[in-house]
Amino acid sequence: MISERDEQIINFIREKKGNSSKEIFEGITIPVSYATLKRSLTKLISKGYVVSEGQGKGTKYFLSPSFELIQPIDIDKYYENEIDERQIKETFNFELIKDILNKNNVFTESELSKLNLLQKEYEKNIIELTPSDYQKELDRLAIDLSWKSSQIEGNTYSLLETERLLKEKQTASGKTKEEAIMLLNHKDALDFIIENKNYLNPLRVSKIEDIHNILIKELGIERNLRKRRVGISGTNYKPLDNEFQIMEALREACKVINGKKSVFEKALLALVLISYIQPFTDGNKRTARIVSNAILINYNYCPLSFRTVNSIDYKKAMLLFYEQNNISNFKDIFINQFEFAVKTYF
Repeated sequence: MISERDEQIINFIREKKGNSSKEIFEGITIPVSYATLKRSLTKLISKGYVVSEGQGKGTKYFLSPSFELIQPIDIDKYYENEIDERQIKETFNFELIKDILNKNNVFTESELSKLNLLQKEYEKNIIELTPSDYQKELDRLAIDLSWKSSQIEGNTYSLLETERLLKEKQTASGKTKEEAIMLLNHKDALDFIIENKNYLNPLRVSKIEDIHNILIKELGIERNLRKRRVGISGTNYKPLDNEFQIMEALREACKVINGKKSVFEKALLALVLISYIQPFTDGNKRTARIVSNAILINYNYCPLSFRTVNSIDYKKAMLLFYEQNNISNFKDIFINQFEFAVKTYF
């Protein structure tokens, strides 16, 4: 647990990057002696929360990149500031993948313990299901995922309309042809990863492109990696716009994901990194959700439908990762949705 005093020090360092101990002492409002403040800074450095640069009176303090990755952030308070008022990392952070995520775990021991217990519950439950019953539950999850993943991208089909479309090929009145195609493509992509469980193991750029190609079929979206700049609504974060750097970033992401021991970490990093890199002109988050599920399915873990995720909450958590390279809120979504899937479908 972080004490109230340490939390205030951390918050001050976050907002006023590169301040001296004297400036921090004068800036925080909680009553504390200068000697106690210095001891707190030493403790925060030893825990890996804070790093220092310089020596003596010239020492400046910053949050460590690893702590910035996982520190809890009040997302409602964060978005009280409008786009141009937020202090963000506007450009792609090359060190995030190569260094920070490569060297640090994103889940705590207690979070992994919870996820592993849920996975054991899933394994116990599916043993008791007949192959036919298991397939029915998987089909139900696939409908829910196709619906929610499309809804996050602005698709207006209801869940019932999606079910009719995917089961009976019956389109909904008043909806566009593109909306129906988006949903059908999701089902095709899910069918593909279920039928080819180990296709994305190990994860490679070409295989991510294959999943993307299934998802964008007949939607007029460019295939292959992006060769031009894209903007993202709701943020000033600017993804890479050089196709060679995009390829390199995606390769590094695959390398880090393949190197992780935890299946949960592999799946979560696929979700956030494909979205962060934005390798395609469109369909990035859809691709990320399918690839993440492909990883879970390959290792016989419970897949996610994201059915109960609020679309706005999902986007806010994703934008927080873009702007601050902080995974805390998105990690909560992942854990909650894994629990929901285990308890709901199997």
